[in-house]
Amino acid sequence: MSGKLKLGALEDDTPVKVTLDLPASVHRDLVAYAQMLATLTGGKPGEPAKLATRMLERFMATDRVFVRGRKGRAA
Repeated sequence: MSGKLKLGALEDDTPVKVTLDLPASVHRDLVAYAQMLATLTGGKPGEPAKLATRMLERFMATDRVFVRGRKGRAA
């Protein structure tokens, strides 16, 4: 079959386990953030590791220099 699809190859999005040593103060802040988020959204507090993942995603997605740099590499 020949032709070109609109989508390219899908990236592997299999989770990768990473171990981090966080300062106790950062962990306490993650727990407090999770509790505050749960209070504001009416849910239950999430685990700090999942919260940190979402924070990192958001941080990188909104870092303009990083985003521009990635676009430049993709071209």
